[in-house]
Amino acid sequence: MTLSTARTPFVRLAVWTTALTYALILVGSLVRVSGAGLGCPDWPRCFGSWIPPASAAELPPQFDAAEFNPALMWTEYLNRLLGVTVGFFILAATVSAIRHHRRDPHILWPTVVALLLTGYEGWLGGRVVAHALAPWIVTAHLVVAIAIVLLLLYATVYATYRLPAVGRAGTSGVASLADSSRASRIFVTTVVVMMIVTLVQVALGTQVRGTIDDALDEGVARDAALGTVGWFDNVHRTTALAVMSLALIGLLVLWSKHQGARRLARWTYAVVALAGLQIVLGVSLAYVALAPTIQVLHLTLASLLMGAQMVQLLVAYWESP
Repeated sequence: MTLSTARTPFVRLAVWTTALTYALILVGSLVRVSGAGLGCPDWPRCFGSWIPPASAAELPPQFDAAEFNPALMWTEYLNRLLGVTVGFFILAATVSAIRHHRRDPHILWPTVVALLLTGYEGWLGGRVVAHALAPWIVTAHLVVAIAIVLLLLYATVYATYRLPAVGRAGTSGVASLADSSRASRIFVTTVVVMMIVTLVQVALGTQVRGTIDDALDEGVARDAALGTVGWFDNVHRTTALAVMSLALIGLLVLWSKHQGARRLARWTYAVVALAGLQIVLGVSLAYVALAPTIQVLHLTLASLLMGAQMVQLLVAYWESP
């Protein structure tokens, strides 16, 4: 039995909310690469005002005019505005979940937790500014953002591909793929391990980026900055290969045991393709002097890869071949 689809008000809102959250991750990577993280040196205001100043002459006396860079300021400020917009969308999605799916914990609780984490993420944004973009807090900021988008994806996919036998309590009488065979359990376990390794890889990548920024600030040439990272970069590269290997293992299990699961096959191919493209972009960074455009793509695709893995896991767990 396969999954049916549902287009409820919650699903439509959740899809938009998830898409905007991904857009926020993209904009956040642009802020990081452009060096605009401190374009507004205070938080939650910008140079002491809710509306950024038009010129250095309008700065309050406690701010140094040398800190004023209109391009960087507006890049960071628009990032904050998008963050507030996403927060309101997640709040609306939570209200919709309470209204339409309050008896279904698979939809209600991931959305509520995503809302709570959004508040925490806003506070972390302030800590990022207060700690002058320290790598550890930037890593925490990104990991929480990914956690939010994964929770939203869980609720969205569950609400979209509703099992025909799902009842008011959110239970189902359909046997899951994970329970159907040893090969299926191997597939699900492989995807879970792959998601954990991918999250570790993303966190390491943020640390690599922070070390590179420190080297650039010290005057190291851009084409030589990667060489200053050390073992972080070696582990980051190794985990990339591990993610690709796990993606291919999942593909082999799919080919050998679950050829009839078409939706699962599509998401498995997507995961393999994204993992491969991530490796290509990572290698490219080492040969094009850390080109900013490729850095943005590399980080954005990392979040898309984890999202594809989440959908792959849910479809594998729910769809019987």
